[in-house]
Amino acid sequence: MTERRLVVAGASLAGLRAVEAARRSGFDGSITLIGAEPHLPYDRPPLSKEFLGGAGLPPFRSEDVLRDGLGTELALGTAATALDTAARTVRAGDREYGYDALVIATGATARTLPGTEGLDGVHTLRTRDDAIAVRRALDAGARTVVVGAGFIGSEVASAARERGLEVTIVEALPTPLARAVGETMGTACAVLHTRNGTDLRCGAGVAAVEGERRVERVRLTDGTVLPADLVVAGIGAVPAVDWLAGSGLSLDNGVVCDETLCTGAPGVYAAGDVARWRNPAFDRHMRLEHWTSAAEQGAVAARNALDPGNAKPYSTVPYFWSDWYGSRIQFVGVPATDEIRVIDGDPGGNHFVALYREGGRLAGTLTMNGQAQIMKYRGLIMRGASWAEGLEFAERRRAAAMEKV
Repeated sequence: MTERRLVVAGASLAGLRAVEAARRSGFDGSITLIGAEPHLPYDRPPLSKEFLGGAGLPPFRSEDVLRDGLGTELALGTAATALDTAARTVRAGDREYGYDALVIATGATARTLPGTEGLDGVHTLRTRDDAIAVRRALDAGARTVVVGAGFIGSEVASAARERGLEVTIVEALPTPLARAVGETMGTACAVLHTRNGTDLRCGAGVAAVEGERRVERVRLTDGTVLPADLVVAGIGAVPAVDWLAGSGLSLDNGVVCDETLCTGAPGVYAAGDVARWRNPAFDRHMRLEHWTSAAEQGAVAARNALDPGNAKPYSTVPYFWSDWYGSRIQFVGVPATDEIRVIDGDPGGNHFVALYREGGRLAGTLTMNGQAQIMKYRGLIMRGASWAEGLEFAERRRAAAMEKV
C-alpha cells in the first residue's frame, strides 16, 4: 500500500497543532511542515507582551521532537508559493510536495505603512524578527510612535511606558477598538492609555513618515509633527492567500471553508488566521486571528483531512485577551451592537464586566481584570444562553459576592 502523505503549509501554531493531532490520531504516514520563516514554530502572542518586556521566546517544540518524536520533515525558511489541487502538489521554493491531505495554515501578513519601504526604524509586529527589532529600539530608549490603537499597538505602547519612554498612539478612528468591542467600551479601554501617560491621538491619520534613511518624524493629517526614532504599525493584517491564486479555492477575506474547515477541494482543509469558515455557534462565516481558535482549528483540520468521512464541524465562541499596563482585557463571543450593558464594576476604573446582546441571546462579554468570570460567560454563550439568562447569571454572581463582603 502506498504511504499516505500529509502536508501542512504554515509552520504556525495551527500548523503545529495539525501535526500533533495527526500523530495522536494514529496517522503513520509522512508529514511535511512548510514554513516561510526559518524559525521553528513559536508562540506569537508573547511577541507584543512578555517578549518586549525582556522575556525569552523558546519554540513550541525542539527540532528533535518535531523531526524524531513526531516524524516530521521540516521545510522551513521557504514559503509555499503555489497549490495544484488537481495534481495534489504544493510548491515551495524549487520543490514540489505531493499530498493526500493538506492543511493550509499560512496565517496572515501585517499591513505596512505606504511609503516607508527602506526606511529604518519602521516596523510591523507579526514575526519573531519584527519583535527583536522593536525590542532593541525600545531598549535603546527610542521615542516611539505607534500607528493604530488596536490590541497589538496598545501592547507596544504599554511596553514603551514600562521603560519610561515617550510614546504616542495615532488612531485614525475617533474611538479606539470600535470594531472590536464597540465605541462605548473602546472608550473605556482607552482610559488605560491616558492614565499611564501614553499620548493617545484619535481622529488623525498619518500623512507621511519622514527621515533620511532612518525615521525621524511622523507627520499627521492635522498638521502635527511627532518626533520619532521608532514607528510601529499596528494597523491589522491580511490573510496570506496570494500563493493560492489560480488554485481554484474560494478566496474571500481568507480561504473560504465549510463548518468542517474543508475548502471544497479534495483533501484540502484550512486552519488559523487564514481560514474563513462557517461557525455553527453563530451560524455565520468568521475569520479569527486568535490564539485559542488557531490551536483548536489546526487539530480539527488535520483530523478531518485525514478522515473526511467522519469530519466533525468546528464550533467555537471566539476568545482573545490583551495585556496593557498591568491590566488584562478579555473578550468572548462577538461584539454585537443591539445592546451593551455594564453589569459589574466601573468602565472608568480598573475592573468591569460588560455584556453584549444580539437579538434575544447573550452574544459577548468584555472584562477588564475579570479573569475569574470570563470563561463562565463563554460557557453561557456556547450553550446559546438568552440575554435574560446572562443578566440573571450576573445578578447571582453579584449577590454571592456581596454575601462574602
